[in-house]
Amino acid sequence: MTQGRKYKIQPRLIKGFRDIFADTYLARQWMIEQVRSVYEKYGFVPLETPALEYVDNLGKHIQETDSAEEGIFSFRDDDDKLIALRYDLTAPLSRVFAQYNELTRPFRRYQLGTVWRDEKPGLGRFREFYQFDIDIVGSNKMSAEAEICSVICECMEKLNIKRGEYLVRVNNRKIVNGIMESCGIEHSDKEGNPTFKCLTTLRAIDKLDRLGMSGVIDLLGKGRKDETGDFTKGAELSASQIDCVQKYLSVSTKKRAKTCDELLEIVKDSEVGQEGITELRQINEILCSLEIDEQRVIFDPTIVRGLNYYTGPVFETVLTSCKNEKGEEVGFGSVFSGGRYDGLIERFTGQKVPATGASIGLDRLLEALKVSGRIKQRKATAQVFVTTMDKSLTAEYHKLARSLREAGLNTELFMGNGKLNKQLKYADRWDIPVAILLGSNELQENTVSIKDLYHGREIASEIADREVWRKEQPAQITVSRDNLVEEIKGILQKYGL
Repeated sequence: MTQGRKYKIQPRLIKGFRDIFADTYLARQWMIEQVRSVYEKYGFVPLETPALEYVDNLGKHIQETDSAEEGIFSFRDDDDKLIALRYDLTAPLSRVFAQYNELTRPFRRYQLGTVWRDEKPGLGRFREFYQFDIDIVGSNKMSAEAEICSVICECMEKLNIKRGEYLVRVNNRKIVNGIMESCGIEHSDKEGNPTFKCLTTLRAIDKLDRLGMSGVIDLLGKGRKDETGDFTKGAELSASQIDCVQKYLSVSTKKRAKTCDELLEIVKDSEVGQEGITELRQINEILCSLEIDEQRVIFDPTIVRGLNYYTGPVFETVLTSCKNEKGEEVGFGSVFSGGRYDGLIERFTGQKVPATGASIGLDRLLEALKVSGRIKQRKATAQVFVTTMDKSLTAEYHKLARSLREAGLNTELFMGNGKLNKQLKYADRWDIPVAILLGSNELQENTVSIKDLYHGREIASEIADREVWRKEQPAQITVSRDNLVEEIKGILQKYGL
């Protein structure tokens, strides 16, 4: 080692993980409160579970993995038991429901929590992220699915996503199984797991939006080579089987009732397929009574999520329009998804327990809201900034800040060093809307000066003469201490704060 050389640890983040600063944190908190208000409006109650679970509690339910250990962060404890960070909130809910017999049925719960997945990160896709779930456990009625759809729609609109800018796409796993039967594709082996042909067929269907019908047909046949030259092995279906699947993918989605009619023609010889159609019709009847039309919820045969997980209706919510500041469309995938999972609790109890639910991907949706400018991000919690112009008045500044806080105003008292101009720049950088100035003259006259920093920022470009700006102070007023709170609240109300 060279004498005198200092070695420092390089500060760095693990891929797929983030540090969350105030602007993102506060925006996410706003989202959480909007969604929570909708969940509680529908009577869901909160539940919290540990971040760590035994791996056998979690089971193997991450898509595209071949074993319980894939896709999760796990380790062994002192007893050599395999433990993992939870990858979703549904598996822990299943453990809770099986463990506590005293839970009243149906059990309607919501849960907010961090989950972890050891997957390749990408735009809006992280290894550590929040989920915010609702579930109804103990009801086999399609009323539960219809209500989940209603909740999803209300949450999206509460988050400033207008009708026509999002779409809830619904299918039924029973219909998917019915299509496999009708097309002569064996959908499960002796142990109940999807066969290679079934999995490959459904993965091909899932790529319809990206590859188009011709690309899907290639994957249903011998396979497909992409633009990089990589070859994906196909399902190797016969010509008649491919025609059958293509007919399924050509079903109209404009009207839910018509979608059901066209699907019934394809699965009319499949008992499980007919059962799936009946369930969709029941959901449609309720949605129509709630005046939730096809602008918000459609039945879409291409939704084939959760092959080893869902047993009935499945939901997937997408943003139909998400443009960045350049006007370019940006894709974020599903932002609110779920479905019926009647077999998940059976792993613990040996009996099927009906359950359905959905999860909003807060972090992914927040990225979409930020990119599309649908959410205002503030850097600070403070509404008011008290400057410290005179060291001899330090105690008075503390008293002033306290009085504002007692009046219900979030107030920050400047604790740094620097003259007034530097202090105001600090407040502006933190996006604090109002600054308070108090000097010895104001103290004697029982007045204070209020600077509307937002307004000052707006009109700064309109006044070219610096001396005029300094003398006139167009965004500054002097008021009586007795009227201070009222004046500040008036300014905040103007900006919706």
